Amino acid sequence: MNDVLGQAISEFYSRQLPGKLWIHNKYGKKEEMPIATYFRGRAEMPDLELIALEKCKGKVLDIGAGAGSHTLLLQEKGLEVTALEISEKAVDVMRLRGVKKAIHQDVFSYAADPFDTLLLLMNGIGLTGSIEHLRQFLSHSKKLLKPSGQLIFDSSDVAYLHEHDIPEMDHYYGEIMYRYEYKKQKTDWFKWLYIDQQLLSQIAEEEGWTTEILFEDEFDQYLAKLTQKI
Repeated sequence: MNDVLGQAISEFYSRQLPGKLWIHNKYGKKEEMPIATYFRGRAEMPDLELIALEKCKGKVLDIGAGAGSHTLLLQEKGLEVTALEISEKAVDVMRLRGVKKAIHQDVFSYAADPFDTLLLLMNGIGLTGSIEHLRQFLSHSKKLLKPSGQLIFDSSDVAYLHEHDIPEMDHYYGEIMYRYEYKKQKTDWFKWLYIDQQLLSQIAEEEGWTTEILFEDEFDQYLAKLTQKI
């Protein structure tokens, strides 16, 4: 896949006449994703993200770290943080911004000494793409976490995309197709997962995890903490 997101992040950081980053979907009009979102400071982050950062402990793996904004705040707290990102250009930006350990790799192929916290924000769990791959991710996460470790991420229920009843589908309604566009360059279509709380709890239970909801808002967005059943 073209590193369209990484290019947008890199040019925004270096102020090289950045363009607009667009997100295309198959249910409506394309939407602009403000690139500045990836460079927010503490004062610009919503309560959900601040609570997630406060809950992080020990050795942390920030998965899908983007431009490293969450990693940098965790470093300020004195935590040992590894930023993992599939975009090579975003990793370059993180290093320039002061992220001490930034790795360019897909989480599904990543292996390391176990962590105390796995963190995925800005609906980072969406990278799993589907219910099937979410199950695979939960299995892989057990190899990345200490037995007493925690998996923290946010997601939301996107049933509101269907004004009335959810139509019959051959897949879960939260498996959404997207593609990025930046300066007329587009990625291939890819799946991104949004999962409702009830289904998350059910799948987590089946895969050997306990779910705790740490925060939820009026827009059906929530923050979850998963821990392994001993």
